[in-house]
Amino acid sequence: QVQLVESGGGLVQTGGSLSLSCAASVRTFSSYTIAWFRQAPGKEHEFVASISGTGTSTYYADSVKGRFTISRDNAKNSAYLQMNSLKPDETAVYYCGAGYSSIRYYSSGGKPDYWGQGTQVTVSS
Repeated sequence: QVQLVESGGGLVQTGGSLSLSCAASVRTFSSYTIAWFRQAPGKEHEFVASISGTGTSTYYADSVKGRFTISRDNAKNSAYLQMNSLKPDETAVYYCGAGYSSIRYYSSGGKPDYWGQGTQVTVSS
């Protein structure tokens, strides 16, 4: 069983930045691909970014490329999502997920095996 806890959400103005963290309670954190998703009110989960277990490969949704950066520190059992130039329509609950699949799997509808509880990100206009 993998437990994930997100933190770092909050209120930011348009164009601002936030850094989200995802802390995992698992002994073999490096075995898992980590993916970030977001869910706006009334909408489905939307893939944001994913990173391989070693951290050497990443994949991004087109909408966030060049503005968001996913990373991880396996020694700290943590993953991160740095978000820059935020837009109001990116207001959502952001979730991290852990799974055994490739980084591209989650961009095409695949869902992680484990989810965190989410952290709210609100971008004011």
